[in-house]
Amino acid sequence: MNLIEKFLARHGYIKQKNNRRSYTAAATERLFAGWTTTSRTADEDIRRTLKIIRARARELERNNDYAKKFLKLCVVNIVGPNGMGMQNKAKDFNGALDKLANDQIEEAWQEWSKKKNCDISHELSWIDMQRLFIETVARDGEILVRKIKSNDVNDNKFGFSLQFLEADHLDENFNKELPNGNKIKMGIEFDNLNRRIAYYILTKHPGSYTLSNKYERIPAKDIIHAYIKERPSQSRGISWMHTAMTRLNMLGGYEEAELVAARISSAKMGFFKTPTGDEYIGDAKTAEGNLITEVEPGIFEQLPAGFEFQTFDPQHPAGNFNAFMKTTLKGIASGLCVSYNSLASDLESVNYSSIRAGSIEERDMWRIFQNWMIENFCNEVFTDWLNMAMLTGAITLPISKFEKFNKPKWQVRGWQWTDPLKDAKANIDAINAGLKTRSMIVGEQGYDIEEIFEQLLAEKELAAKYGLEFKVPAEPGFKLLEEENHV
Repeated sequence: MNLIEKFLARHGYIKQKNNRRSYTAAATERLFAGWTTTSRTADEDIRRTLKIIRARARELERNNDYAKKFLKLCVVNIVGPNGMGMQNKAKDFNGALDKLANDQIEEAWQEWSKKKNCDISHELSWIDMQRLFIETVARDGEILVRKIKSNDVNDNKFGFSLQFLEADHLDENFNKELPNGNKIKMGIEFDNLNRRIAYYILTKHPGSYTLSNKYERIPAKDIIHAYIKERPSQSRGISWMHTAMTRLNMLGGYEEAELVAARISSAKMGFFKTPTGDEYIGDAKTAEGNLITEVEPGIFEQLPAGFEFQTFDPQHPAGNFNAFMKTTLKGIASGLCVSYNSLASDLESVNYSSIRAGSIEERDMWRIFQNWMIENFCNEVFTDWLNMAMLTGAITLPISKFEKFNKPKWQVRGWQWTDPLKDAKANIDAINAGLKTRSMIVGEQGYDIEEIFEQLLAEKELAAKYGLEFKVPAEPGFKLLEEENHV
């Protein structure tokens, strides 16, 4: 529309054309021809791609440094070096902690956490299970944990063990309508309210050599099926790396190509040529029959008459190699929900403010995953373990008060301060201003304030026993800490 048409349209002499869509994102012109315009259910999207994505994620873990680093970051930051510790917080009617009951439950939990009790195969301790759980879910997108209950006290006095199964045992192509109105979707049986009734587990791993395989129907209450749900209708999980996998694979190929090119470039070899194109004789032949000339460092050789040496210098790695790698890794880090500095192990050009800002955002993401793991794995395991331990008599507490005793609190890993002095003083100011409590600050570090106070009291009594007295330096920033020692 030219200026005259715009003027006439503005004053109502002609009708103004409106070719703009309500949402540009819905455009279907040439520039958007490759952008999908169809929508399938979450299960259908997953069913078509689940096996391929899972296989590629495992291959990346085996052969891609950054994929392996991401999975280890998940283990280190979600589970931590000491695992998620359990403290029971059962209380009496007056609100006070039931110390005797809590101590008995915690002592029994520590005993069950050994590999001979918690793992049906006697290979994994409870901490090992936590690490395997989160690494498998991050890589494969989901995991199956079977809860095995038995009253045979000769085998396991707690009557409870776990068995880990890879998601391959759940056939995504097993879909069926059942006579009772239930339906099986990707190996999971649902009722008409979409509640999980049972899992149809392949008795053998489909990736192993086997002539026959069959399904075992296991009630849903005996299976922990853990995955991140991103759509309401989603029944299976997808690898946490799925958006970054293409870049990870391409980047690995690019690095390999640059490395090969750099090795060739460092040799700086060349070719012999003659004006008449006489046949090249060479010093030897390759296995394929190609003629070559061997070259040793520091050797100069006179060329035959009429031969000219033409250098070959590919100039690798290219000057933009570092910038390209960094940009690509930033995109990969965004897809993996981790900071670039953590993924690439690159602390160049960072300062206190930048590393703190990046760490805070990343740690909030890790806390989300920690809470998810507690809710979908730790709490569920503890509840069934406590019930069986009380039924078998391994814990001598009345089963009628099960709900009172089922009060686990999980101590997740915390993180050290970026700058200990600055952060410690900032926390002290926050406590003095009433903006934070001691429990909040201690919890951020992955500790329990009750344990700290018990240790402080025990140390004070031990020091008094030996006639020792320790004083805290009377500095303004540590005044509060000095007061706490006199509590």
